[in-house]
Amino acid sequence: MRSKRLGSELRRLRAGRNLTVSEAAKHLGCGQPKVSQIENGNRGVRSGDLSALLDLYEVADDKYRQRLRKLALDVHKLDWWTQQGPLIDALRDYLTLEADSGLVRVYEPTLVPGMLQTEAYMRQLFASRLPEEQVDALVDTRLRRKELMDDHLGFRLRAVVDEPALHRIMGPRDTVAEQLRYLENVGRRPNVTVQVLPLKARFAVDQFAAFSLFTFRGQSSIDVAWLEYLTGGTLLEQEGDVQAYTRAWEDLTAAALSPSDSRRLIRALIEETGS
Repeated sequence: MRSKRLGSELRRLRAGRNLTVSEAAKHLGCGQPKVSQIENGNRGVRSGDLSALLDLYEVADDKYRQRLRKLALDVHKLDWWTQQGPLIDALRDYLTLEADSGLVRVYEPTLVPGMLQTEAYMRQLFASRLPEEQVDALVDTRLRRKELMDDHLGFRLRAVVDEPALHRIMGPRDTVAEQLRYLENVGRRPNVTVQVLPLKARFAVDQFAAFSLFTFRGQSSIDVAWLEYLTGGTLLEQEGDVQAYTRAWEDLTAAALSPSDSRRLIRALIEETGS
């Protein structure tokens, strides 16, 4: 994923200077396949080659150059989930995007977002559709993701949760109440915002599947959107696609309850559980 992001950025810079792959390869003193493989994310790029390309593309912003150098180094980084085995292969791209982000925005129409789930709720979800021997590994992975929220200065999470998701929490009454209380409390953290999209909300957008928007650390704009489907997800990098989901996010947050009103709605649901 990091290699793909770096390659995509280098391709954008090259196209912005109206240069061909052949011209970039000539500047590096290599064949065209090497540049194509770098831009497609199929190989990393050495520090010297990266500097040469950035010079060719007339990139003068030192901070931007440093960010690309760090991304090139992070291509070889061993993250904690690399030891989790093949069970989470489908999650690796998402975990990488999440870990590299300073801001994650999540819309979830059917479930409480993964990072905002209690362990008991996670187990109910996984146990309902997976063999018992797989549940512990997936729960452990999801609990590790939650550690990002402890980085109050370097990570922010904003979530819009459709109200029906709060009525579909699986498990006995105490599990439901625990999840609702956690959702109310975690929304009070300085780096976490939870908004509920009420049943009566009216706004002029289509029905959306779950999606996330990622703003990478040290960068001022959203780079990618992630769409979830039953067996995985799809990365959207094109500016037009990302802008479309950014507008959808703005519509959703405008139609959703404020964070304080969302907590009041959640408290009312807790009272309904009798817990």
